[in-house]
Order: sequence, then C-alpha cells, then structure tokens
Amino acid sequence: MTHPFLDLAPLGADRFAAIEDRVARLLSTEQDVVIMQGEALLPLEGAIRAAAGAGTTALNVVTGPYGQTFGDWLRDCGATVIDLAVPFHTAVTAEEIRQAFAEHPEIDFVSLVHAEAATGNTNPVAEIGEVVRAHGALFYLDAVASIGAEPVLPDAWGVDLCVIGAQKAMGGPAGVSAVSVSERAWARMAANPKAPRRSYLSLLDWKDRWVDGGRKALLHAPAQLEMLALEACVERIEAAGLDAVMARHASAAAATRAGAVALGGGLEPYVYEARDAAPVATTLRTPSGVVASELVRRALEADPAVPLAAGGGPLAKEMIRVNHYGADATPGAVRASLAALGVALSEQGLSVDVEAALRALEEAWR
Repeated sequence: MTHPFLDLAPLGADRFAAIEDRVARLLSTEQDVVIMQGEALLPLEGAIRAAAGAGTTALNVVTGPYGQTFGDWLRDCGATVIDLAVPFHTAVTAEEIRQAFAEHPEIDFVSLVHAEAATGNTNPVAEIGEVVRAHGALFYLDAVASIGAEPVLPDAWGVDLCVIGAQKAMGGPAGVSAVSVSERAWARMAANPKAPRRSYLSLLDWKDRWVDGGRKALLHAPAQLEMLALEACVERIEAAGLDAVMARHASAAAATRAGAVALGGGLEPYVYEARDAAPVATTLRTPSGVVASELVRRALEADPAVPLAAGGGPLAKEMIRVNHYGADATPGAVRASLAALGVALSEQGLSVDVEAALRALEEAWR
C-alpha cells in the first residue's frame, strides 16, 4: 500500500534552510534562526541550559506556569535565580523589571514569557526590552503563544533568544519549533562549559554543524511532514498578511471579553485589564460555587467543537480558557463558545442573556 505522505522525496538541506529563512522574515530578524525538530519545549529548555550556568544570576519573571518551569530549569543549571512573580490576572511592568535590576545589579539573564495562554495574560515586551538592554543582561523570551497573535520582534526589542512554536496562533504543527539567536547569545553559550553538546538539546551543535557550515548538511533526518506543515502554515500567513492574522486574533479576544461580560451568569474576565489580556486566548473566572471544569464539561456536551478548556491544576476550579487561536480565531468559534457557555450556566440555574452576548460580540469585532 502506498500513501502520498509516505512517498515524498526526502527533505533536503536547501528546502530546510529556505523554511528557516521564511520563519526569520516572520520575526523580522537578522539573527540566526534554527528550526528544531521537536515541540517548543525542546528549544525552550535547550536555550536555558546552553546560556545559563553556575555563574549566572537570572531574573525569572513568573506570570504563569511556564515562568515557574523556567525557574526550575535555571536552578537545575546552577544559576542563582531571582523570581519576580506577579498575580496571574495581570502583567509584569517595565518598572518592576527596572526595580529588580536596582535591587540586584548582578542580574545578567532575564527570562520572560510573552503571552501565557494558560492564564490569558501578555507582557509588554517592547518596554521591558528597553530596560533589559540598558542593563546589558541577556534576554530570553518564550513567544510560543504570541507569534501570529501579536507582534514578535526580537531585533527591535533586544531579545537574544526568542523561541516560537506554530501550534497556536500560527495554526501550524506542534512537532517542530524555532529559536532566533543573537551573536551575544551564541557567545554566552560558547563560554558555558556546561552547555549541552552532542545532545538533542544542543543549540551549539546546530551552530557548529549547520549555521557555521553554511546550512549544507542537516544534523539528522528532519521531521519531514512537520517541516512541510510548517512551510504550508507560513505560506498561509504570508498570503493573508501577518497584520491581518494578528488583527483577527485581537478581534477574537475583544469579542470574547465583551461577549462574556454581556452574557452574565457571573462570568468575569480573569485578566482584570484588557491591555494585559493576550489576544491568543481569553480566560474567564467562574462565579462563586461554580467549578470551571464542570462548567466546561457541560458546555462541551452542548457543543463538542467549541475551543473551551478549564484552567490547569488548581485553576481548574475557577478558570475557563477560550482558546480562540489559529483556525478558531473567528466570529463563528467565539459565537459558539459563548452560546455553549450560556447553556452550561443556565443548567446551573444562573441567569444569562445569550442574545446580548452575541450582540456584544458583533459590536466588538473589527
């Protein structure tokens, strides 16, 4: 038996490099971009283990669960870690970063998540980047959830290590990911005796054998189907225009937030201020006495196709996520989500106004 996915010609180095170039254009970066053959946790962990070590003092910003994970990795590398934790319903500010530098001038590494899809907040990276650059620290950014939903500009923002994944707002595959690397970051890795080498985690292997080799020979057999899916995903964004894709996500977020407020039933935006809310996903707080995971279960029974999920861990009791990213950043997906939540809240004996929610959606969509 043959299958078109199984009978493709092997993906060569030239095609792989061309896909990297297109990802670099998506980021408007002149830095080296390396596409790694795994989900975004691969470059996220690889970049920290390559750039941080026993001599590192890291400011680790925690605005959600991924920030907590980065702190664990940094400590495991032997770094001294200063956690700057802010409530998950808000965002960190550039002034808070500046104050951390004033209190700990020895900080030479900053780790930050741009948008936390898990908590629905987004951080002002452009403003933070100015502060980090003025201090001279290496800047590591997780832009996995934000790319495609809002601007991600590593060069303009002074980001030294910027990790992206295609599975959220880009609407692409989860099996490959990418990281842009500045010259400063490469130098920091090269000077780190504990940086992974001869390892799947190793960025320096990609530097030595791929980037410095003129991108002529791949380190290992590429994840061919995922690479082709990434190429198709970038082509689709290029055809629509990145600005249009980001505008669609911004409209989905604004419409979801407005519709949830108008729906009633005690639902409230989990992120207090709209300016701090991520365009990739909207999080909602359930009314007292209503368990979020149970509400989501009932909503999915009403419409199994809606992009709803309960928060992770302890947040499953109080948080609902409307994952309006990629193919679900549409009026139809938001409309269906609000309607399904209306059904679930009504079953709990709460008063809702689905028609008002849908009107608010239409008014908020741009």
